[in-house]
Amino acid sequence: MDFPQKPLSQLLGSNGPVHAVSYSASPGTYILTGSADRSIRLYNPSPSATATTAAGRPSSLSSLPLPEGRLIQTYSAHGYEVLSLAVAVDNKTFVSGGGDRAVFLWDVSTAQTLRRFGSSAHGHSGRINAVAFGGAGDSLVVSAGLDTTVRVWDTKSGGAGANKPVQVLANARDAVTSLVVGGSGGAEIIAGSVDGRVRSYDVRMGRVTTDVLGASVTSLCMARDAKTMLVGSLDSKVRLLDRSTGACLRTYADAGWRNEELRVQSVLGGKERFVVAGDEMTTAAAAAKDAPSSHMPTAKITTPAVTATADKNEGRLWAWDLLTGKLVAKIAVPWGGIGGTDSRKRIVGRDGVEKARKNVVSCLAWKEGGFGNQFCVGGTSGVVTVFGES
Repeated sequence: MDFPQKPLSQLLGSNGPVHAVSYSASPGTYILTGSADRSIRLYNPSPSATATTAAGRPSSLSSLPLPEGRLIQTYSAHGYEVLSLAVAVDNKTFVSGGGDRAVFLWDVSTAQTLRRFGSSAHGHSGRINAVAFGGAGDSLVVSAGLDTTVRVWDTKSGGAGANKPVQVLANARDAVTSLVVGGSGGAEIIAGSVDGRVRSYDVRMGRVTTDVLGASVTSLCMARDAKTMLVGSLDSKVRLLDRSTGACLRTYADAGWRNEELRVQSVLGGKERFVVAGDEMTTAAAAAKDAPSSHMPTAKITTPAVTATADKNEGRLWAWDLLTGKLVAKIAVPWGGIGGTDSRKRIVGRDGVEKARKNVVSCLAWKEGGFGNQFCVGGTSGVVTVFGES
């Protein structure tokens, strides 16, 4: 099986960087995106028609812009950027979190919020970096953020205690960046933190297991059998950990790949044959580097901003073979999408010179939890590109 890197469509409409993407639950027909413009958008990634030339013949991607996916719905309630999304198994609801310290539970069909968690003194005191569903029947929502805590909310509770978390996990010494919920009945919570630790909580047993990486953790992705965990960190490495022993089974890296400052996501894909990661550098920025950086990564994780001095603005996407660690693909992701479409307004400084733009590819999702036939990537350009099989 070759890595599926054919561009299929692009999702337009965001007025700022896209910080979160998520497929709907199986069969993964739709894609949700969360943006710095405070909005969440629901798309059907399949274009409404095949792109054709003026003569009516099918066109290659080099001659026409990539077809656009269909915008189905826009969800608006957040007061700041949206940083994380999770979809319930029944596809009827989803949850979001972001810079306004609030967790929203949404009804997909009505585009209305069903619950808002964290709007009182019992909520997060900083931005929310990650959200997930948990518990039997997705009855719980889990959130984690800059305030170093993981909070568990009961979606079924009412009355005076409706806005209080049922549990607060406060072991982290720095911001919690990423979450995975698994185990029987969704009773296991795994949290990655800037303090360089991955903590696995057995909620039922009241036990926590800690794996020490040293470098700040930016991303978590658990294999379907729950035996291994993919961990991205701010030392330009992605590691595959054995969950029973904490041992590092394989490290994925490249001299040209960078993840030292920004929150860049990595996932398992292609029926867990591949490790796929975004990149905080662009083609031009990478070319300017004569050698890998030797300075230690900072402990501060930020979301990418639309600033750069590079002449070229292509983002980069990397893929490694899971078993061998060999690099199998490196894909350029242009600012305006494949084919040259650029729906975003250009920014001109006071000196009248257009500001250079840097397409950091920071978020990605693979259909059906890594077992589907396509994946999507987003970043600072605000364009989400969908890739799949030829």
